[in-house]
Amino acid sequence: MKLQKLDKRLIASKLVVGAIGLWGLLSLIGLLIRHFLDYSRIGTWDRSVEVWFAAHRRGSLNTFTSYANALGGTWSVIGLVVVIVIIFRWRLGRWYESGVILTAMVGEVTIFLAVTFTVQRVRPNVIKLDKSPPTLSYPSGHTAAAVALYGGVAVILIFIYGRTWKTTLVAVFLFSLPITVGLSRLYRGMHYPTDVLAGALGGGLWLSLVIGLLLPREVRSKYRQDRSLALT
Repeated sequence: MKLQKLDKRLIASKLVVGAIGLWGLLSLIGLLIRHFLDYSRIGTWDRSVEVWFAAHRRGSLNTFTSYANALGGTWSVIGLVVVIVIIFRWRLGRWYESGVILTAMVGEVTIFLAVTFTVQRVRPNVIKLDKSPPTLSYPSGHTAAAVALYGGVAVILIFIYGRTWKTTLVAVFLFSLPITVGLSRLYRGMHYPTDVLAGALGGGLWLSLVIGLLLPREVRSKYRQDRSLALT
């Protein structure tokens, strides 16, 4: 499939504006939680969930969540991105889809770091099962990265190969990974529920923007045409 030339400058400007807007939205929510809602029902709920998880830890769950937690970890994500980029290039014979994944991940990390240092929310006051990285609690970077990476791969696979039982099964599995990562972060005492929700929101909105700009309707129609030609 020969992809049409897209207006790179226009797309880049829209991505930058979108990233700034998303930073502002997530930062506003985080600052409201930290300074005004921390001792409201939302703050009470946040803390009670973490206390509940800490009180219900088990050896087997500790082991399971350590592996699930790694699915959104920095080095795991970097390694997976490299592998996925290479596989897409090899299977499709072009760099375009690999570029979509890289754009999603670089943007997600940039927005996450900007929001983290703007809000500066401390982590839950429970025993933590992981060493705390230099970044703070809000939002959950593991969850945001999982949404952007696994969600992005799932969407691209469906666009390229269509909605078959195989792609649907793979997509359901991939979409379930961010949920598993988010719950693991709560279980291991690393984030409040609102941190995880904000991470999922940020990762999802950024991925939607990237997909909408880099895989617009015209590109998706070309995927459909290629599938039709392959069947004839």
